[in-house]
Amino acid sequence: MHMKWRANPAGWPSAHRHLLFAAWVLPFVPGLAPAQDIPEVSYPAVVEQAADAAGFVPEGWRLEQTSDGDLNGDGRDDLVLVLKMDAAANRIDNTALGPDVFDTNPRMLVAALAEDSGGYRRVLADHALIPRPYSPNLDDFLWEDEGGGVKVEEGALRVSLHMWASAGTWFTSNTSFTFRYRDGCFRLVGYDQWSRHRAGDVFTTVSANYLARRAWRAEGSISDEGEPERIWLRLKKQPLRCLEDVGDGLEFDPGLPSVES
Repeated sequence: MHMKWRANPAGWPSAHRHLLFAAWVLPFVPGLAPAQDIPEVSYPAVVEQAADAAGFVPEGWRLEQTSDGDLNGDGRDDLVLVLKMDAAANRIDNTALGPDVFDTNPRMLVAALAEDSGGYRRVLADHALIPRPYSPNLDDFLWEDEGGGVKVEEGALRVSLHMWASAGTWFTSNTSFTFRYRDGCFRLVGYDQWSRHRAGDVFTTVSANYLARRAWRAEGSISDEGEPERIWLRLKKQPLRCLEDVGDGLEFDPGLPSVES
């Protein structure tokens, strides 16, 4: 069991500039499982309509998490599901750092809107935003105790990814995306990230509001009292992107300028 510093985001919003995630995990660090050792998978189609959450689960998958809430403003509770593949072939024996058995089974994020006639209609099935496990040295990206998770809150879909490695990188982060259902898809309206290099005392935060086209970044010290100074930034005017266009949530570039514009 390893001891680790734990962020408390209650004092500051969770945010940071984009980090090149691929550079964090070095290919020759002992104990890291190389990507080529991960079995290939095929993602099944998810049915378009179902009477309940269980009806959207393809064969060979399991329902890991269910959240509900009104996503489209019609007064009915809709569904957001986290599905996880359940294949023995994706559970790998691990003789290096990390658990003895490394579970590489991927997840899918599914959302379905309540229908007038009953049941639900699928409007989202994505397997990119929540990264597939690729190294036994990494915490579960959706570990709720450490800031990860999927939930419906105030009519929005929020997906938070936790990043912590026991070897291979000193960087840790919590990254959150806020989506609202508009014009047929879940549009990215907010991005927040908090990160720290654990060898130092400095953390960085970034928060972007794509509706207001404003963002801020700040750097602070764990030992400082109070909130760090925020540098405000103006975002370029552009269409709000759909969740399916975001891709891997840990590789996403929020598009923040380096200076106020």
